[in-house]
Amino acid sequence: MSVTRHDVTFDSDGDLCAGWLYLPDGVERPPVVVLGHGLGATREMRVAAFAERFAEAGIAALAFTHRNFGDSGGAYRQVVSLKEQLDDWEAALAYVKARPDLDGARVAVWGSSLGGGNAIVVASRHPELAAAVAQCPFTSGLATSLALGPVSSAKLLPAVVADLVAQARGAAPVLVPLAGETGAKALMAGPGVIEDCQSLMPTGETFRNEASARIVPTIALSRPGRAARKVQAPILFCVCDRDTVTPPGPTLRYARRAPRGEVRTYSASHFDIYVGEQFEAAVADQTEFLLRHLVR
Repeated sequence: MSVTRHDVTFDSDGDLCAGWLYLPDGVERPPVVVLGHGLGATREMRVAAFAERFAEAGIAALAFTHRNFGDSGGAYRQVVSLKEQLDDWEAALAYVKARPDLDGARVAVWGSSLGGGNAIVVASRHPELAAAVAQCPFTSGLATSLALGPVSSAKLLPAVVADLVAQARGAAPVLVPLAGETGAKALMAGPGVIEDCQSLMPTGETFRNEASARIVPTIALSRPGRAARKVQAPILFCVCDRDTVTPPGPTLRYARRAPRGEVRTYSASHFDIYVGEQFEAAVADQTEFLLRHLVR
């Protein structure tokens, strides 16, 4: 099915979130899925690839970028705020439900990595949703912090303190690398992580490898997976069994508590699922799941 992509914006607490709305040509008032990205990412980093495939199957898709990142608004660039991100999701849902060319009664959410945790929380707050997808989701701050390792965590600590002081003073944020090699001062560290992040960018575009350090304690204390037991909609967990960024163990335990949860596992690392064979496997599973629950 042919697809038309539209550049859109919507208001989130006075700032504009930018997005791409993919509409399947010739489908009157299609169902819609809202897609959100991971830590420090933007919709360009392969989120749009999933959105386009869903639209080709007849499901409209809104891939958006959180405030403070990419071409979205926000006063402090590269600042990750879980509260603001969840507010952005609420604004995105309100936007698609208000569009007369979409079926606001058939709405799903899709999130990957940190966005996967957001999707679980949002779905737990919206029993009216038709479905949800959480891909390699961030579900346990403790597990993610342990996976980062003590060396990287110790190297981040001075920047975290400095950024919290800057936040209290209303000063510019203290930024640290998002990605780095094992033991590096970075929010995600491991072999090839920088190259993996860059590989998700469109050809010719550069991955902005920095984010505010203040997010570290918030992530460490966050447990979005706990909300899975409150999700009334069908929810699909797509889990990478070699994931060292968002470890699979806690996610599989939380998934079992979801009343209508389904699980698909992939022999993949955290970033493998965005490209190549693992992308094809995951997007096929997700498309089948969304069609099953959104198209009637």
